[in-house]
Amino acid sequence: MAGRLLTRTLAQLASGANCAKSRAANRNYWTTLRSTPTALTAGRAAFLLGLPALPCFGYAAYRKVQSSAVVCALEKGEVLEQADYLYSCAETEKLYQLLLQYKDSDDAEFLWRLARASRDLALLPNVEAERKKQLTFEAFEYAQKALEKDEACFAAHKWYAVCLSDVGDYKGVKVKIGNSYIIREHLERAIELNPKDATSIHILVLFFSLFQALAFFLKAEEVDPNFYSKNLLMLGKTYLAMKDKEKALLWLTKAKEYPAHTLEDKEVHKEAVDLLKKLG
Repeated sequence: MAGRLLTRTLAQLASGANCAKSRAANRNYWTTLRSTPTALTAGRAAFLLGLPALPCFGYAAYRKVQSSAVVCALEKGEVLEQADYLYSCAETEKLYQLLLQYKDSDDAEFLWRLARASRDLALLPNVEAERKKQLTFEAFEYAQKALEKDEACFAAHKWYAVCLSDVGDYKGVKVKIGNSYIIREHLERAIELNPKDATSIHILVLFFSLFQALAFFLKAEEVDPNFYSKNLLMLGKTYLAMKDKEKALLWLTKAKEYPAHTLEDKEVHKEAVDLLKKLG
């Protein structure tokens, strides 16, 4: 699917702190709390929160300290700064656990980041299929909520579009094509709100290049079925790029079995065979 195809690009283009910050800057994120969870929950949190050396709590502190007083005492900016740092370092699980505490927030800045983190977690290679599906739909839910909370947030529009595209993977190509107009609308709105967001621009171009290409290849096949080996191959490759393995197998198999009358047919046959091997 086009949204998943863009994962690497999104990671490369997304804004955020550079993980290669100086050690001095990083100390703000990872200062170790030397007090125990018992000490924090026993009423000493106020003392710790007053320490100038602890402007932002590290993820380990969140895992150890469940006191709502500590979490609430954190400033929004500090949490978002820490979240962006974790994202820049690809600490996906830690980022997800941090932001999950704000799933009921009315702030779009927390919610769209949680949508992104849920989606990134779903895309990790060791995630089981059912968990992947659950996270994909969760991501869409958080993005939708972010948009409801702040229609003027460009990132909410962007991640709503991406997550809606991802959800389409579980609902079939017809639904994905039907959603494509909504996706385009939100990507265009994201660009309108932030013309300097290169990620939204890139997604818009790449996503709709795939869908437009698919529409033309299918139309050609409808007019004259099995007329050209290259068209069969391109249908297979397009579905492959869209992460639709079932349809990719169908069209690549047709390309492989197409009678090789010309040199181009033979080249198509070879490429189709190679792609089918990779698909397993």
